Amino acid sequence: MIVTCTLGVQLRKELAVTETTAAPAVTGVHHFSPTVSDVEASAQWYERVFGLARVPVVFPHYGAEEGGYAVVLMDPRSGMVIGLHHHGANPGQPFHESRTGLDHIAFGVADRAGLDAWASWLDELGIEHSGVIDTDNPMPYSVVVFRDPDNIQLELFYMAV
Repeated sequence: MIVTCTLGVQLRKELAVTETTAAPAVTGVHHFSPTVSDVEASAQWYERVFGLARVPVVFPHYGAEEGGYAVVLMDPRSGMVIGLHHHGANPGQPFHESRTGLDHIAFGVADRAGLDAWASWLDELGIEHSGVIDTDNPMPYSVVVFRDPDNIQLELFYMAV
C-alpha cells in the first residue's frame, strides 16, 4: 500500500497479515534515555545545553533495581524528558553508531531560524557542532549535528511541511 505522509512524501506501507485497521496513534516521543558513562557529568551537560531541570528523585531500573538507576531531566517549556541511565555493568565505553542500539536522536525546532539560534548557543557553550546544514537530499531539511559527553550524536532538525 502507498500512503502520503504529512510531508507530502509517498511511503510504502506493508500491511501485517492480521492488520485490518490503522495502528493506534502516538502523540510523539515521550522521552529519550541513553546509558551514559558518568551520569552526573552528563546531567550537568544536558542541563547546561538544553536548559533542563532535574527531577528531584532518582529512578531505579524497573526489574533490575540493584543494577542501576536513572537521573531524569525535563524541559519545563516543552515537556521533553531525558532519562540518563547508569548501569553498574557499564565499563564506560564511549558510544558508537556502528554497534547495535541507538544511532542518533533528533530534536525538532519550530523553524530554520531556530537552528541558527541553536548554532549560536552551542558556540557560546564551546560545544563543537556542524553548523547549520541545509540539504535537499533525499528531501529538503536543515540540521545541526553535535555530540554529548559520551559521543552520542544529537541533532536539531527542521523540515518545512
